[in-house]
Amino acid sequence: MDYETFELGDYSLQSGETLPDAFLAYKTYGTLSEQKDNAILYPTAFGDRHTDNEWLIGTGMALDPQKYYIIVPNLLGNGLSSSPSNTPAPFDKSRFPRATVYDNVQAQHRLVTEALGIRKIALVVGWSMGGIQAFQWGASYPDLVERIAPFAGAAKTWPQTRVVLEGLQAALLSAIRFDPSRLDELTSSDMRAVGRVYAGWGLSEAFYRDRLYTGLGFGSLEAFMAGVWESSFMKMDPHDFLAMAWTGQHADISGDPAYGGDFEKALRSIRALACIMPGSTDRFCTADDSRYEASLIHQADFQPIPSIWGHFAGRGIHPPDNSHIDGNLKRLLARDPAGNPPSDDAASSSATRS
Repeated sequence: MDYETFELGDYSLQSGETLPDAFLAYKTYGTLSEQKDNAILYPTAFGDRHTDNEWLIGTGMALDPQKYYIIVPNLLGNGLSSSPSNTPAPFDKSRFPRATVYDNVQAQHRLVTEALGIRKIALVVGWSMGGIQAFQWGASYPDLVERIAPFAGAAKTWPQTRVVLEGLQAALLSAIRFDPSRLDELTSSDMRAVGRVYAGWGLSEAFYRDRLYTGLGFGSLEAFMAGVWESSFMKMDPHDFLAMAWTGQHADISGDPAYGGDFEKALRSIRALACIMPGSTDRFCTADDSRYEASLIHQADFQPIPSIWGHFAGRGIHPPDNSHIDGNLKRLLARDPAGNPPSDDAASSSATRS
């Protein structure tokens, strides 16, 4: 086991339900400074685990473990943290309590403050649902978080994304003819159809038109669909998938009780320096939605990833996309959240304020 666990005990959720003997699985990279001021939080995305975040961590990169203490908490429901697949009956499988993004961030806050003794976070960064968690951290803990950098992730689940998630779930539930009494019969092989549906949303039209999958070693579109989309989704437990899909569909940073559903108020409350990086061709978390969100954050740079890799421009696969993300993170980390003049590196950035 290459990760640690933080015990949450009987964890009260926003739904009013209690998740018994809950825990967060997490991994750290680097060393926490004596002042405990070099922490970076990097939550996982829907379906990902901490190892899927490692492409953005390394010597010489923005997330350099020689300089920073990088904490990667696994999402509730992802199979490592408390999930339908690892929770004992009677809260296993379809009976797993529903957890929100706010619930995840509250659990992470306990990890950071109680277990690690951290009182200031230099940066919260994340892709996709990890990006939503970065926004949530900025809104829920504006005095704790100095910077946020969501990439290909929105501050709430907009209707388009909700519809996509609904379609993915429908593809899975068709295996049991939408009979809720048969949910526990679902198996990972039933996830094949989910992969097929998501294939049209994870990447852009231009990616498929230009046959970029051939550069990944696939000689045909059919081979790519089976070898990437079917294969990756069939590795996922279907009940974990449904738990994370519910979390994703109900994501909204104004779900924090402090904002009472006022989304614009929640965005305006973010005092952290922000760099918002949507994929320019992302159909899942659109650049238009991100542009609107960035316009409401006091100190936000809007830096779309110029890529035809769609949502997966933030997945660590395409080197130019990776360089765009890493470069913007370096500039963001060089900026002083206290308002002092920026370093030369930060001043040279071509970032524009939105």
